[in-house]
Amino acid sequence: MFLPQEIIRAKRDGRSLTKQQIDFFVAGITDNSITESQISAFAMAVFFQGMSADERVALTLAMRDSGDVMDWRGLDLDGPVVDKHSTGGVGDVVSLMLGPIVAACGGYVPMISGRGLGHTGGTLDKFEAIPGYKAKPSNELFQRVVKQVGVAIIGQTGRLAPADSRFYATRDITATVESIPLITASILSKKLAAGLDALVLDVKTGNGAMMTEHQQAIELAQSLVTVANGSGLKTSALLTDMNEVLAYSAGNSIEVHEAIRFLCGHQQAPRLREVTISLAAEMLYRSGLASSVGGARVQAEQALDSGRAAEKFAQMVSALDGPNDLLTAYQKHLPLAPIVRPVLAPRSGYVNTVDTRALGLAVVALGGGRRTSADSLDYGVGLDQVVGCGAKMDEQSPLAMIYARTEEQWQQAAEQLLSSFVIADHKPTERPVIYGQVALD
Repeated sequence: MFLPQEIIRAKRDGRSLTKQQIDFFVAGITDNSITESQISAFAMAVFFQGMSADERVALTLAMRDSGDVMDWRGLDLDGPVVDKHSTGGVGDVVSLMLGPIVAACGGYVPMISGRGLGHTGGTLDKFEAIPGYKAKPSNELFQRVVKQVGVAIIGQTGRLAPADSRFYATRDITATVESIPLITASILSKKLAAGLDALVLDVKTGNGAMMTEHQQAIELAQSLVTVANGSGLKTSALLTDMNEVLAYSAGNSIEVHEAIRFLCGHQQAPRLREVTISLAAEMLYRSGLASSVGGARVQAEQALDSGRAAEKFAQMVSALDGPNDLLTAYQKHLPLAPIVRPVLAPRSGYVNTVDTRALGLAVVALGGGRRTSADSLDYGVGLDQVVGCGAKMDEQSPLAMIYARTEEQWQQAAEQLLSSFVIADHKPTERPVIYGQVALD
């Protein structure tokens, strides 16, 4: 018999935990015999003391086994089951296009997504903005939609990695989001529970990422790839830039607007397209749907540019009880906040740097993110037409459009934005959007 406080004490003091201790603690998270304060203390102890590779594997598998593990073998799928996960950023709307692109190329994508953490947006929050969309279906409906459509993007149900669902919410409000062992276990417990054949990770680095330092991002990617492959799941990771907003927008409904425009070919931010196509190509290659990454890129681009991916998105939304006409009537179904005005640049020059984290926090302050795990979201607030590094500005150039519910909220967000952009006389050196790859081969 273990005592939760003794397990916390052991980790606080830097001792390694046994598989049995970890299994006990995770079981307590699942059945609520461990309190939120004890989860918080454990998370903080791990944050400062870390975990060995064996502890990370044990925590990941215990959280996976806290609920159901999906088995796709009985569905007679004619393609591989493959997924992607992003470590989170601002304007990271990639999943909404990526899942449908891969499905249009013959993959099956059971994407279990999460809510926003801290200043970063969550894919689940975006889908919950869609009226009627069943973001937490039964396992039976989840499997049926994946088989019929090829993609289903949902949140964690009570039966898939339930320990992580509770742990995830506590990390968000206790400043323990950036712990590499906890991130590893959180991400991979859900992905292993999804019964995947292959997984591709988007590990972000920069001032808007959880891992602000490049070396931290490399360490996280290595941890994820090592633990996942060690658990029998073929996994690779791309390191991508988050020193500016990835899309043109940041918010919930407003990012769904942008995703639909992207899928329909009406508006595609170049950096967003590069990350989306590169991840799609890696998924197609790692899952065996393409014999080379180059060939996979061609497949992904054709699926997007032909409109087949947009059709898959529409089919998924409809199959999960969302509107049948979302592609053509998204503005009706996803209304935005009524106060809409631009924030103008304070001087002429070029955007030199962007405090991307601050922009994410501005969305949170507008009501588009959570301060506590119990907070409800205002899906209609956010930012649009956000400029990126290198943009040429004058005093009449908008830094972004702010969608706010009240004048006071708009003013607070405007002040935050003005302090988040540095305008300089010279254009900065362009950064790559993809820094490299981490894989075991």
